[in-house]
Amino acid sequence: MSQQPLIIDCHGHYTTAPKALETWRNAQIAGIKDPAAMPKAADLKISDDELRESIETNQLRLMKERGSDITLFSPRASFMAHHIGDFNVSSTWAAICNELCYRVSQLFPDNFVPVAMLPQSPGVDPATCIPELEKCIKEYGAVGINLNPDPSGGHWTSPPLSDKHWYPIYEKMVEYDLPAMIHVSTSCNACFHTTGAHYLNADTTAFMQCLTSDLFKDFPTLKFLIPHGGGAVPYHWGRFRGLAQELKKPLLEEHLLNNIFFDTCVYHQPGIDLLNTVIPVKNVLFASEMIGAVRGIDPQTGNYYDDTKRYIEASKLLSAEDRFQIYEGNARRVFPRLDAALKAKGR
Repeated sequence: MSQQPLIIDCHGHYTTAPKALETWRNAQIAGIKDPAAMPKAADLKISDDELRESIETNQLRLMKERGSDITLFSPRASFMAHHIGDFNVSSTWAAICNELCYRVSQLFPDNFVPVAMLPQSPGVDPATCIPELEKCIKEYGAVGINLNPDPSGGHWTSPPLSDKHWYPIYEKMVEYDLPAMIHVSTSCNACFHTTGAHYLNADTTAFMQCLTSDLFKDFPTLKFLIPHGGGAVPYHWGRFRGLAQELKKPLLEEHLLNNIFFDTCVYHQPGIDLLNTVIPVKNVLFASEMIGAVRGIDPQTGNYYDDTKRYIEASKLLSAEDRFQIYEGNARRVFPRLDAALKAKGR
């Protein structure tokens, strides 16, 4: 492939938002017990200059250093904290966070594209999320959503993703041709470390919920992106193949791989090589989740763990065409609204 691919990072969170956002959120949480202290959304004041500084000195700087072009940008995952408060609390919080990501995309239109957080709340019908979802699509140009399969924060009180409980969201995803990244938030269960256990457990759990069901018969065009390299999925592909066989399911390639995709948020070379050995190239999208869970420098390499482009470049398994698909082609296919937006800009 002679053309240089656009390097599209499909997994970015606004982890560097100005401090005022966290201060407002803390006041909102305090206001759950003392309604008189509940802040209004309008009380949060963050200027464009503050947004610019937070991005230029962090995400954008690293994107330029590491050679990526576009980040699909959603609110900070651990801050979603759907278990806190009721639907109204989540609704206000999601609207604020989504608007900030939209403002970043307006300030840096060539580099950031918004992905929406949903105002989920434990025990609440997911249909309540639809107004925020539609606003983000129609007003903000969001190209995808983050869907939390466990709004309870590590207690797993919601039905599995295959349950009709979730169908109102899926119907909208199909209507708008939106993929969902399956992404949990903070764990409030002491058994599960948020980023080291809860996230990876959820990735694996979501895959297994789909494997044991016939969800994609009901929604043949539904697309899920399972982050963090799929949790345990690539490493245990033989186990999943065997379980599917015992459950009399079709081969995984036809049962799940037209609908489920994995990102490259895997922070060492052997892990990336395993991912690309086991999972077909067409199902892998480039991502780094930089300034995320693992921010340090690997003493074995001298490079940042989350500089995932280095692993793709160093892979001895991937051809130039494979790299093009991982960096750009697959993202355009899985995120059709992104593809349309890029084409509208001549990219």
